[in-house]
Amino acid sequence: MLEIEGLTALDCWLADGATPAAALQGLDLRGRTEQILAVEWRESLLLGCTLAPEATVHVVATGGVVIPRLEGFEFTTHRSRLYDPRELFAGFEPEQPKSFAATLDQRVYRQYLEQGGAHPPSILTSLARRLHDHSITDALHELIAGRQVVAVMGGHALERRDREYRMIARISRRLTQRGFLVATGGGPGAMEAAHLGAYLAAQPDEALDRAVELLAPRPPGAEAAREYADPDWLLRAWGVLEELPIPSTRADECCSLGIPTWLYGHEPPTPFATHIAKYFANSVREDGLLTIATHGVIFARGSAGTTQEIFQDATQNHYRTTGFASPMILVGVDFWTRVRPVWPLLRAVSEGEPFGELVTLTDSEDEVVDRLLRYDPDDHRAT
Repeated sequence: MLEIEGLTALDCWLADGATPAAALQGLDLRGRTEQILAVEWRESLLLGCTLAPEATVHVVATGGVVIPRLEGFEFTTHRSRLYDPRELFAGFEPEQPKSFAATLDQRVYRQYLEQGGAHPPSILTSLARRLHDHSITDALHELIAGRQVVAVMGGHALERRDREYRMIARISRRLTQRGFLVATGGGPGAMEAAHLGAYLAAQPDEALDRAVELLAPRPPGAEAAREYADPDWLLRAWGVLEELPIPSTRADECCSLGIPTWLYGHEPPTPFATHIAKYFANSVREDGLLTIATHGVIFARGSAGTTQEIFQDATQNHYRTTGFASPMILVGVDFWTRVRPVWPLLRAVSEGEPFGELVTLTDSEDEVVDRLLRYDPDDHRAT
């Protein structure tokens, strides 16, 4: 189905007799009433659009479907594009760090909790969230079409001053420079490190050192492994955005995709992702992230969530649910063999299986990048 997300495209489509069937998202159509009344709308969809009453009646009477924007929510039920950090953090004033509470992201999160969290009693609330998430998925697939997506999974506990934080940032920067689209769960810690690296892909090498210098200092008495709760967490990131902006002519070279969820809304989304696909439904978000990572997944240090994701990914590779298996790279030999000994079980699960040769444990940045550069999906397709 044709998707129309702008008035110029709409005018061309209407001039052609409104064929083929199309989906219109989030458009103000009150200035197009005469044109709307002049065509039939068989099998077309109007999602979250604003229409004159007579136009609404005509669309439905001629076979179209109108799903209006549902009111009373902090979020828009039908979006034609993904979020970006400036939108989610709109309302944040660097000179007033507490203004983070007034941002769109936090307003949506507070309403999410007020309306029942993951289990809202209202069918209207459930429907509004599903419609929102559906539009996010649609916009996400438009972004990744034709892209080589590599996911970076890891915990929020990784601090900006940690050695592994800088390592993940360097790996992501190198992959982005080689044309990969790096995607993560969109939160702090290891996830943020991956987006920082992608964000700096068009900057000189020393820019990463400067960025970490700005990010690393924590306030006195800060709680270990919960850096995202520091009152100046976003302020420090804002300093990097202001001092090291993406060159305007090279924005396409610095893309990355964060996929966070309001289920974990106490963890702010990373400000370094250029595109943010934020979901209400964590299950859709989590499985979806692994599914789109068709060119491999890097697993940095993490806890329960990362452990779960390792075996979710192993399951996808075992059954080749995307049509082929892809690399699984665990970074941190000591961590994955001693601290959280996932590696022996993963080897037992993958041994003798076609995807077994794609499973790697390493401490080497070069090996991570090399394994992903050498991977060819055609060599691992289901037969």
